Amino acid sequence: MSMAQISQLDLADASAEQRAAHDEELRLRGRMTNMKRTLMHSPVALRVYGEWFALRDELAPVIGDRAILTLCLAISTQMDNTVGIGFMRRGLAGLAEGDAPTQPVDLDAMAAFGTAFAADPKTIPADVWARLREKLPERTLVDLTALAGIMVATNSFMDAVGTEPDPELAAFTTSRPG
Repeated sequence: MSMAQISQLDLADASAEQRAAHDEELRLRGRMTNMKRTLMHSPVALRVYGEWFALRDELAPVIGDRAILTLCLAISTQMDNTVGIGFMRRGLAGLAEGDAPTQPVDLDAMAAFGTAFAADPKTIPADVWARLREKLPERTLVDLTALAGIMVATNSFMDAVGTEPDPELAAFTTSRPG
């Protein structure tokens, strides 16, 4: 990982607007990651990237967290983004066995979709789309595709600015299969 190009905002130096964004992020999600500390320089950017969670909240009852994390891990792996890989592996490791979506989901199709989306979204194989369409309504496909787009943007942001992995992700960022 290269050196950070943009610092993590020190709360002691934060404006009132930045402090408010920090406090809202903690209220909503209970933690402030290295990426969020960097995004905090711009409360608007922090809010925009935080929409990943809004889409996850829409998708989770329908396809389950395992499918969401599988998709995002495939994207992060294809993009070779250490922070994304660690975050998704940690999420998968923490899932309970009872992750029961309302729609049955083909996890292999989810991973194939994520890998293809990250490589070149114009070339997602027709059979992958067919497998997803077979089980999921169009609204869910829209949310899924939007989540994939935000995940690509998130990984791109972290790579561009040199976000360092959070210490708690260390156990999940060593080289091993996703």
